[in-house]
Amino acid sequence: MPHFLFEIGFEEMPARFLSGLSSEIEAIFSQRLTQARIGFERIRPFVTARRLGVSVTGMDAVTRREEEVVSGPPEKVAFGPDGAPSKAALGFCRTQGVDMAEAFVLETDKGRYLAVRKTTGGEAAAALLPDICIWCVKGLTFPKKMRWGSGDFAFGRPIHWFVALLDDAVIPFEIAGVVSGRTTRGHRIMGPGPFDVPHADAHAAILREKGQVVADPAERETIIRSQAETLAAEIGGRAIIKPSLLAEVTGLTEYPVVAMGRFHEKFLAVPKEVLLTSMESHQKSFGVEDATGRLLPCFLTTLGLDPGQSLDLVRKGWERVLRARLEDARFFWEADLAAEVSGWLGRLESVVFLAGLGSMGDKSRRLEALCGRLAGMVDPSLAAQAARAGRVAKADLVSEMVGEFAELQGIMGGIYAREKGEDEAVAAAVAEQYLPVGPESPIPSTVCGALVAVADKIDTLAGCFGMELVPTGAADPYALRRQALGICRIVIEHGLRLNLPELIQAAFEGYQGVSFKTTPTHALARLLDFFGQRLRAYFTGLGRDTLVVEAAVGAGYEDIFALSARIDALTAFAATPDFGQAVLTFKRAANIIRKQGAEAGHPLTGAVVTSLLAEEAEKRLHDKFVEVFPRMDALFAADEYRALFDLLHELRPFVDAFFDSVMVMCEDAALRTNRLNLLMSLVSRLSRLADFAALQV
Repeated sequence: MPHFLFEIGFEEMPARFLSGLSSEIEAIFSQRLTQARIGFERIRPFVTARRLGVSVTGMDAVTRREEEVVSGPPEKVAFGPDGAPSKAALGFCRTQGVDMAEAFVLETDKGRYLAVRKTTGGEAAAALLPDICIWCVKGLTFPKKMRWGSGDFAFGRPIHWFVALLDDAVIPFEIAGVVSGRTTRGHRIMGPGPFDVPHADAHAAILREKGQVVADPAERETIIRSQAETLAAEIGGRAIIKPSLLAEVTGLTEYPVVAMGRFHEKFLAVPKEVLLTSMESHQKSFGVEDATGRLLPCFLTTLGLDPGQSLDLVRKGWERVLRARLEDARFFWEADLAAEVSGWLGRLESVVFLAGLGSMGDKSRRLEALCGRLAGMVDPSLAAQAARAGRVAKADLVSEMVGEFAELQGIMGGIYAREKGEDEAVAAAVAEQYLPVGPESPIPSTVCGALVAVADKIDTLAGCFGMELVPTGAADPYALRRQALGICRIVIEHGLRLNLPELIQAAFEGYQGVSFKTTPTHALARLLDFFGQRLRAYFTGLGRDTLVVEAAVGAGYEDIFALSARIDALTAFAATPDFGQAVLTFKRAANIIRKQGAEAGHPLTGAVVTSLLAEEAEKRLHDKFVEVFPRMDALFAADEYRALFDLLHELRPFVDAFFDSVMVMCEDAALRTNRLNLLMSLVSRLSRLADFAALQV
């Protein structure tokens, strides 16, 4: 079966552009070939800094043939009184490209219609591939696109060549003045080419053997990892392979070769985090550690070619550049150790937090107060440590080290706190203040760190919402969604019992003397609603059913930890056999209260007058409530939500019997109010569990 090979050649593409291109081009080709009814066995994408493409094997030479029945005008419109075809019938057949003699009358549920059978497909794949290739090139997405020359076509980088081969035949097309052909290029130094590809089957071998290019990113990644681990093992160490860095150097090279360099042991006096940042962020190199996790004076760098006899010269060049970086880091480290925390806190007064929200010094004082207040809610024994951690949390922002290595903020704060004699709990909390930094990132490991992280995030959220710096669908420049989700994760995973409105209110109260662009009341309401949206997104992102999440959130989310437990319990309840009937029963009760409660003439309190219980079914329901409600209240107090939902199975027969036998909206006003209050006593408790009206069964 035919083999189709498509390659886009371009100037070096940034590694960060490449991560999604491989899967994107595979998805585009799979979709377009399927739509064109061109069958295939497998699509293999490939990508390097200079090329992107797919190899489609086992492809059909022609599109799949299909027969379809196309209906036209009704029979009475298609034929005249004499049975002759009308203009409508003739026009329909002409449009479909068939003779009138081939048409027939089709019997359908809606009546009799003129119809024809059409056979589609059977087109040569070669005739359709040019448009598919053009559509693919134009459909690829990039963080940024550029134009070149005098044209207006935009792409990630200027395109230099296309290879498009169906077996040995060129698939012709042109984009931005570049015409497709069979000529590819290899490694810029080791095998530049150009090379003619006689057949699609030969492309991979030509790239590897003549062009010295490893086109498959998975293979390049394996080569880098294997060589790095081998070199590290030779000196009794272990390569510290950061996944994001591995992906980056995989994208930077077409022919990866890993080399080991060394640096002076004196630099090991600098914290490991600083050394690794210098290696990874600035030199794109991996560190090496021993079995105890202690950093060794070595690094592993990925070259983009085989230097041969020049390896020692290349290695010395890398060592010289890294040594300069490490000298800077050691200077900053020693300078920061000599500085006083009080001096750093003073310098924070001249660092702007956000326009209109004061300085980082102001934020530090707000965090000090807020952390102490949160500790009082969670664990009063941590109040002094949490307050101190909040006060010094931002001190490292004016340190020499963080001034050079901004990505170490917080991390260096924790290290400096230990070096300067702060309590270990304070140092750990400072180091963890920015966690989590993403959905896959860990949360703070300590309770004190959790409190500082929550305080830092809610302070930023409150300030931004007060200044109406609210995220939009297209932009979230202050990462407020991430910060809100971070608070939710910390609260849930640490089991913190914080009242969300009180937390938000405490954050707003910290902004004394700040002129917000909206009232704190309005900002608080918007921020509370923002948390509701984030919680919905968070739990549905975990795979929870959308309606279950909506029902649980609808019952309130002031206590985020309790919300998480209720969602888990409601998910389990939804899996029970009689879930649907139970929902209908309790939903009916909630709907009656919602619709009729306002018309009762006075507020419903849930207080029942026993002397007004007239029907046997309502008496039994009331007796059951008297028995069950104390248990429900105890279970609510203990957060035993699964047991609470289990109680609904016990209550449902009595509620069903009540609805079967008792007219709630009777003529007697006193009886009607009493029956509504009977239901209200149940609904008021159910509404703490879930919004049953949101559940659809």
